[in-house]
This record gives sequence, C-alpha cells and structure tokens, in this order.
Amino acid sequence: MALLFPMNLAKFASFLITLFVILVAGDCIRVICRIPLCPKTSPPLPIETVFQLPSSLPVWPSGTGFATSSVSLGDLRVSEAIEFEVVWRTRSGGPDNLGATFFEPSTIDIAQGYAVLGYYSQPNNKRFSGRSVVAYDDLNGNIKAPVDYISLWNSLSFEIDQDGIGFIWLPKCPDGYKALGHVVTNSTQKPSPDKIRCVKSELTEQCEHYKWIWGAKGFNVYTTRPSNRGTQAMGVHLGSFVAQVGGIMSDIACLKNTKSDLSAMPTLDQLKPLIDAYAPWVYFHPDEKYLPATVEFFFENGGLLYKKGDEANPVPIMPDGSNLPQGGSDDGAYWLDVPADSDARDKIERGDLASAKVYVHVKPMFGATFTDIVIWIYYPFNGPATIKFKTFNIKFDHLGEHTGDWEHVTLRVNNFNGELKSIYFSEHSGGTWVDATDIEFQDRNKAAVYASKHGHAFYSKPGLVLDGSDEIGLRNDCEKADLYLDTGFSYTLVSAEYLGTAVVEPPWINYSRKWGPRAAIYFQDEFEKIMKRLPKFLRGPFKRVFYRLPIKIMEEEGPTSIKVKSSWNGDEIL
Repeated sequence: MALLFPMNLAKFASFLITLFVILVAGDCIRVICRIPLCPKTSPPLPIETVFQLPSSLPVWPSGTGFATSSVSLGDLRVSEAIEFEVVWRTRSGGPDNLGATFFEPSTIDIAQGYAVLGYYSQPNNKRFSGRSVVAYDDLNGNIKAPVDYISLWNSLSFEIDQDGIGFIWLPKCPDGYKALGHVVTNSTQKPSPDKIRCVKSELTEQCEHYKWIWGAKGFNVYTTRPSNRGTQAMGVHLGSFVAQVGGIMSDIACLKNTKSDLSAMPTLDQLKPLIDAYAPWVYFHPDEKYLPATVEFFFENGGLLYKKGDEANPVPIMPDGSNLPQGGSDDGAYWLDVPADSDARDKIERGDLASAKVYVHVKPMFGATFTDIVIWIYYPFNGPATIKFKTFNIKFDHLGEHTGDWEHVTLRVNNFNGELKSIYFSEHSGGTWVDATDIEFQDRNKAAVYASKHGHAFYSKPGLVLDGSDEIGLRNDCEKADLYLDTGFSYTLVSAEYLGTAVVEPPWINYSRKWGPRAAIYFQDEFEKIMKRLPKFLRGPFKRVFYRLPIKIMEEEGPTSIKVKSSWNGDEIL
C-alpha cells in the first residue's frame, strides 16, 4: 500500500522532499511517501504511519480468486488502490479532536483500465489503513465519467486548523448512472471528469452512512456500507465516504455483485491456513470458575434433552447430538439441561479448558469481497453477575446465571489480499467491531481476546468495562492470566454453506431450541438479600436503580442455538 503525504501546499512548498521507503506487508509492496518538512510545532499524527500486520502473510494455496488482488462482481471486475495521495488535512475536530485526512486513490500501480470510484477519508487518530475499490472499464458502458460536479462544501470560511483549503465535490452522473463517492480538491477549480467514474444504476445497491469521520458546523463526513448486509446480500463495501451538508446526506450508492459470484471466497484448502493465521488467543479471568468446554463434553457427562409436557422423562443426549430434534424454531418445545446430581452438575458447569475447542463458521460478506470467520466458544454455564454501585461491588447469588452460554468473535478478512481487516467481539446481547489497527496482537497476527469473569463477554483490552453509567452497572472484569485458549490449536470447521456439501454440519448445529432451561430466579429474593448487606444510607438509592440495571443481568434462560441467531446469515449486531 502506498501513501503519499500532502503535496502542493503553498506554505510548505519550499520544504518538500521525496522519501522512498520499502515496506513489506504480505507480498512486497512499494510505498512512496512525499513528505513535507512540517514546522516543529506540528507533532506527528497517528495517520502518518501506515498500519501493517505484525507478521507477513503466508503463501495461500492456489484457489479460484481469493487474495489475487481483483474480484469479479459479475458485470464488473474490481480491485483495490494501493497508492494514496493526501489532498487535504484538518488537524482538529473529529475523533480525539485530531482531525481527518482526505486522500485521492491512485491506479498507477494497477493494471491499465481501472478507474477511481470515490476518494478516501480517515480520522487522524489511527494509523493509516486505507482501502478504496476501483473498477475496470471494460468499455461496455458500465462506468462513465461524470458530466459535471456539484460543489457541496469548502473550508474557506471555517476557522479550523488545516493544511490548505478543502473542497468537497459530488459527481453529477449521466442518466442511468450513480455516484459511489466524492472528489476532494485543494483549490476552487472544478475537478477534471477523469478524476472519478459513475456506475450504471443496475450495478449498484443502496448505501448508508456508518462511522463518523469528521465534521464542522453543519458539515459531516461518514464512512459508508451497504444498507442490506448478510450472506445473501450482494452489496459491496467500497471504502469511500459520504458527506452530509446541513443535515442532508449526499446520494451515494454502493456496488453490487450482480451475479452472486463467489469465486473470491477461500476454498476449503485455503481455509485451514487462513484460520491458522488469524485464530485468536482467548484469555480468561484468573478467578473464572465457569470455563469453556466442547459440546461433546456436555453430552457425554450427562447432558439431558427435555420435552415440554414430558418434563419428568428427560432423555440423555447422544455423544454426537444425533438424537436432538432437527430444524423447527425456538418454540419452547425442547430445551437442554445439566443432570440433577450435584457432583455431575458441578463437573459440567465448571467446563474443561484442557479439552476445549472452538467451532468455526465461515461465510461471505459484502458481496463475497470479504470472508467472515466466526469462532464460536461454548460454556456449559454462565456465572452470577456482579454490579458496581458507586464504591461498592455487589455480587449476586444467582442473578445472571443460566445453563449454556455461546460466545463468539468474528474475523473479517479482505478477499482482495487475505488481510485481516477487523474483529467483532460479542458482548452479551450485542458487540463491538474493532479495526485491526486497534487490536492487541498476541502471537504473529493472532489477536488477544479477553473474556469477562462469569459473563464471558469478549473485549479487546483487559480491565473493567462497566455496562451502565454514573458508576452504576454490570461489571465486566477482564485480565490476562495463565488461563487461556489458543483457538487455532483445537477447532472444528462446522459450517461453510458457500462450499456446498464440502463441510458436513454436525447434528447439534441444526438443533434450534434453547441450550438451557428457564431458570427459577426470583428477583425480589435477590433484591432483599442485597438490601440487607448494604448500609442503611445506601438502601434507598440502590432501590431506585435496581430495576434500571442492564437487562442482560436479568437473563435467566439458556442461549438459543447458534444457527438461529440473526448473525448466522446476517451481519453482526452492534
């Protein structure tokens, strides 16, 4: 990836030098930086460093189109720009008040015939990790130059810390074509029509704004993503941005994989080295009592299948889960539970880290231009919650407990080059996407993942995450300890539907009911126990907030099957 820093800035014109740097990221990539000698009062920004994964990528086995730098979208072939030139930079506002930088993608180092679809922008508070999809002009009329530009906004009258003056333009496309991004210049002169291309409308899909990049007095810039996302959705994430002026969002579209072409997805032979390259290490709290295990451990040590209306006659589950009801819906007709015997129950609830393994589901995302590797971890039991109430930590006896707990992390891999782009950390009923630039890498390109004590929510950093506000809420305590699971050491690939029959799903995957019973937890009893423990002067305030605590600590049912979760076929829940 090449990054060209600010050029043609009058106040720095006499200071320009050219610095050639060779970097290695997977394959050898030439990075050219034309860097201005900025005044000593200007500290370097994080974005002035190009992000790279800690280790070079492996050589992937030969396949169809994965990591070959270009992707077929049916009617269009696209690639990614690997060279960027800074056009304009602000040094205040935006995330962490560090400003943002606007880049022009270049097609110089790509085969002839590719054209830019949109400029790229990124907050300055992170290392540069730009990507911009460019399209090949096959001369069949699928892409065309704009007929004109609309001047959307400029920074001339804004008193902001900036390098030069920025002008944001919206391409005015021919009839039947749509704009997929903006053009940015540092002069009043209207851009050349050759700067960008519009795309035939039927090859596009609706886009939406996503993460805020930067803004100033009625002007805001956001990243974009397809509005419809999932394994069957064919919208393509481009890397371009969308501008909002006076509350009105520009009409920007996304590309579409019109033929549902999956040739860029990794083959079965490519999946093993791909998982091996990025499978994370999961760290558990040193005081964690309820550790993960295999589903087979649960089945073989007394796991029971209950049926509504026949609760007195639970059925032992076969070691492979083959006697679990298949299909159907989460209708409450069946559920799983641990045995009644206290010793057998205790053994299951504590899990077995020594024999634990994870279960991997692989699926296409963003029109098969990305691969999501979903790593599922099974816990036989979820422990009781602890809440923080100002300076007090209140441990519940049972509130928050339930049999069965499925948690996951999702590795999002770029199919153009095979690089890890981001990781999703599941957190109770939601989760968080974290860019690769912000990941703590434990071993080569393997992320460190931290599981919270008892609740097993996943986070990217150790420490306390409080789910609440004003020093009141659910504690999620994470620490790096000797208790950890290398998910790449022991895993089973349980599903990859895009590969057809190549991956056979185990029977328990298609069991669609609860993995635990509805627990008999009496909230009033728990409340009264806590009230007795608190000093009298705190009982009134605690009573007022108890029933406003995060609903997730009130969970009293086992989790649903992983295959009926919305993220199985859709995007992750935020």
